Amino acid sequence: VQLQASGGGLVQPGGSLRLACRASGFLLDYYLVGWFRQAPGKEREAVSCISRFENSEHYADSVKGRFTISRDNAKSTVYLRLNNLKPEDTAVYYCARAFLRSCPGRTTDYDYWGQGTLVTVSS
Repeated sequence: VQLQASGGGLVQPGGSLRLACRASGFLLDYYLVGWFRQAPGKEREAVSCISRFENSEHYADSVKGRFTISRDNAKSTVYLRLNNLKPEDTAVYYCARAFLRSCPGRTTDYDYWGQGTLVTVSS
């Protein structure tokens, strides 16, 4: 079982990125996937989540209206589109899976995590 996050980078304020979380070793269809982030010196926080089957979406208030989560089960990949990025979005972004019916669940419900991808928002 593996989750690989990619797509991070350096972007100016107001810019955009698309993160990808590629799953392998299991059937993504049966799992919800969450994106989390951890900024230097801060605790990890939940950013977004997409459920299995119904594809319902959940967002933290801090990213609502700017980030969009989606999934392509045929490609075993979940995406997170980050628009209108702000310096406070700077963090390492992680994806993780949980065998739950609905988002977001508790952090302890997520059993496999990707290695993280760094997003830096700076001018």
